Amino acid sequence: MENTNSTGKRSSITVLAGPTAVGKGTISTYIRDNYPEVWLSVSATTRQARPGEVDGTHYFFVSSDEFARMAENGEMLEWAVVHGRNSYGTIRKTVEDAAASGKRVLLEIDLQGARQVKESMPEAQFVFLAPPNWDELVRRLIGRGTESPEEQQRRLDTARIELAAEPEFDVTIINDDVKRAADELVTLMGLTPKTDHEDHSQ
Repeated sequence: MENTNSTGKRSSITVLAGPTAVGKGTISTYIRDNYPEVWLSVSATTRQARPGEVDGTHYFFVSSDEFARMAENGEMLEWAVVHGRNSYGTIRKTVEDAAASGKRVLLEIDLQGARQVKESMPEAQFVFLAPPNWDELVRRLIGRGTESPEEQQRRLDTARIELAAEPEFDVTIINDDVKRAADELVTLMGLTPKTDHEDHSQ
């Protein structure tokens, strides 16, 4: 069943996007842990798994050849080459099946992907996750320690471009606190935020 939300759209699909290192993954993990009624889309990617990432839970890790085949056959709702290196994409059938079954669907994707989804599913709700400020975004990216200095600079260059896309979205959420930002997001999805007592995350 479609929900009416504060953006005025009626959709069971919400797209969350924002600049690199803004914390999209942290927000979606929090929602996965605390809101089992939300169906979180799992993206396919050609990049290598990071320590602790599980295939099928965090991403579907596929070869470049397999990804190209899926994209060519129209099996991707959206896909893109991110930071000039690895491909990421959302498998169309999984999203359509979840929405058709009445679930609240959350797509956590990059900016290029969000634009593609907007072309094919304009009725979806589009949410931009923004950092409190630029310095905080730089601190988060460098603090992850998962990229080389060259890769960090590449991502920061990309982030400046991504931040300029904020007006393309229906609503902006500032990620100054994970729980507060997640509560704002689930409210937009038509759900009631849990109290601290109900919060299952550690």
